[in-house]
Amino acid sequence: MRKGISLQRDVMWRFWSGEGLQHLKLVWSGASILADGVVVGVEEGMPFRMRYELRCDAQWRLREVKVSTLVWGGREISLFADGEGHWTTAGDEPVPALAGCIDVDISATPFTNTLPIQRLGLKPGESVDLKVAYLDVPEMRSEAARQRYTCLKRDDQGGRYRYESLDGEFAGFTADLPVDTDGLVLDYPGLFRRARLG
Repeated sequence: MRKGISLQRDVMWRFWSGEGLQHLKLVWSGASILADGVVVGVEEGMPFRMRYELRCDAQWRLREVKVSTLVWGGREISLFADGEGHWTTAGDEPVPALAGCIDVDISATPFTNTLPIQRLGLKPGESVDLKVAYLDVPEMRSEAARQRYTCLKRDDQGGRYRYESLDGEFAGFTADLPVDTDGLVLDYPGLFRRARLG
């Protein structure tokens, strides 16, 4: 993140295979980072539309996430985090199932990989295991999941990080993610490709 200035980026990804496109508007301003994304895609032969909104502090610790389906009678997940692993609902009810999660992983976007990449600031060869709040879209289901990030390369052109899923239905899944200088994923092999350099 560039400190002391406001910065805005617009980035688009398309699905690696099949139909789908998403647009992210990312704004750094003072002590907060705001992300607003829209995804249109097809899941198991059915089209879906969804929006995600995230607010982080200047250290990329998540403070608020809202995911909503953009259909009549759509569903919404709205959660607040304190950046220390405590979560509450919009009605201020605690969410013990997500206790200890610092980051969020929204299944329909590669953007949420940026949060731990930026927050951790790993150097080449360093690796960290995390507990994240995994939000499955379009099923609109949330659960805690364990993941590992390893920095493979980092320079003034960006970097490359290895993502590993450590448990649940995706246990054993691994992907090497090239990122730009702001930690935004360029391509996520098998899932997303950058459609526009923003």
